[in-house]
Amino acid sequence: MSTENALLTILAEKIKNDSLVLPTLPEIAIRVREAADDPDINLQAMSEVIAHDPALSARMLKIANSAYLGRTVKVESLHQAVTRIGLRHIKNIATALAMEQLFISHNETVKQFLDKIWLLTVEVSATAIALMKLYTARNKHTPLSLDTITLAAMVHNIGVLPILTEAERHPEVFANPDFLDGAIARLAGRIGGSIMRAWEFSPEFITVVERWNDRRYETDNVSYIDFIRIAAVHVGVMPVNETLDSFYGKYVEKGIIPDEDYLEEDEFLEQYQTARTIFLD
Repeated sequence: MSTENALLTILAEKIKNDSLVLPTLPEIAIRVREAADDPDINLQAMSEVIAHDPALSARMLKIANSAYLGRTVKVESLHQAVTRIGLRHIKNIATALAMEQLFISHNETVKQFLDKIWLLTVEVSATAIALMKLYTARNKHTPLSLDTITLAAMVHNIGVLPILTEAERHPEVFANPDFLDGAIARLAGRIGGSIMRAWEFSPEFITVVERWNDRRYETDNVSYIDFIRIAAVHVGVMPVNETLDSFYGKYVEKGIIPDEDYLEEDEFLEQYQTARTIFLD
């Protein structure tokens, strides 16, 4: 049995037996989510929770002062940032910004793959966020929200992490990037769904993680998966068996984008650059 097939067999068996080691949610994200679920939490108390993580605090200030929220008056303190973002949105946004802490490895080979996947995750997220921002501006009564797409996009490929952790025990596998890409495409959705359940995320996140890369799954109504799929195709991480005009045309019909060339237009590119700077220094 080849090393690649051996790894696939190991992964499949561990998924079946529910014995695959899953990543844990960053501690600061757990604390923020627990605080956000407290009906008695206030803005000051939430600020104090976030303040325990300097990196997250800095990113919260950055996002509060960005065009992501459409504000022009600069905030100077974490409390002001939390106030601007609001308790209703802080849970998802803070969790999304904490995701970077999971894309770390002391193994140089694994680190290279994680760095690549992190950057692709940022690209998909920035694209999906920009599309959502523009969509909600045109559709004021949509039930979809910017904070949810932000987190959904950041975790959409989270299932890759246990695959790379397991592959670390088989270093020769990394000499075949195409195999790893294939393993990720085949298994990341199932593994990601297990991670979302372990983290006690809501069903909408589980569905995104499990089904975004499954073209057999379609929704009649506009959904978060639509935005992530458009982004994934645009970034080049999701192949299509049709022309790009045909692919994008489906989302024109669905009312998500105005035309097939929208992702090349200045209006979109401006929002994309704004979203991208949230995650990259």
